[in-house]
Amino acid sequence: MTAAIVIVLVLLFLLVLFLISAIKVAREYERGIVFRLGRLLPEPKGPGLFLLIPVVDRMVKVDLRTITLNIPPQEVITKDNVPVRVNAVAYFRIVEPKNAIVQVENFMVATSQIAQTTLRSVLGQHLLDELLSERDKINAILQEIIDEATSPWGIKVSIVEVKDVEIPSSMQRAMARQAEAERERRAKIINAEGEFQASERLKDAALVIEQHPIALQLRYLQTLLELGSSQSTTIVFPAPIELIKPFLERANSSS
Repeated sequence: MTAAIVIVLVLLFLLVLFLISAIKVAREYERGIVFRLGRLLPEPKGPGLFLLIPVVDRMVKVDLRTITLNIPPQEVITKDNVPVRVNAVAYFRIVEPKNAIVQVENFMVATSQIAQTTLRSVLGQHLLDELLSERDKINAILQEIIDEATSPWGIKVSIVEVKDVEIPSSMQRAMARQAEAERERRAKIINAEGEFQASERLKDAALVIEQHPIALQLRYLQTLLELGSSQSTTIVFPAPIELIKPFLERANSSS
């Protein structure tokens, strides 16, 4: 009787262990890739509760959430032979869990290596000015190439962003001098354009005064009004030659 009880308890214990090892739970963002006696089952398990055959089945969980991959800084020689140090970040997720486990040994390492080599290759084909001013274009090229390379592994690369571009200090000083020279050039052009426009307006004013001499007299009176409102103790009145010309002519005729 005692032996029978012991056997029943052992069987119950084994049954509990069997159920514990057989029952698996996958979260909403997880999928279970099951190998039965080494062979891949056609459909991933989950999300939720499912059963596995102990000893016979082996499961690998795959996370379907978007993964952030920091691409380490890379030494790059641009197309115009400028050495720069560039790092980037890539965002990707697994869309085919089976391929991510079966087609590649370690999808994280493989994706990181592809991203690094692609970063060096693509940036080496662009000028430094393009790298600094056309960042969106370069990001799109990187995303397309990395996504195409990782597609057989069931990976979808959604975003690739170049974060920092470190330029040698000598190049930074040269770029600063270039930017300063460019600003001076623009300032001189703007100043010259202002002088040209002012001369055009003066020419137009001269033509108007030539056609209407009374305008010069009105301008003279306006100038006197402005001088009279000043606080200076000494006021100099300009005398246009047109005002005193009649007196000069009379004096010459008398003599």
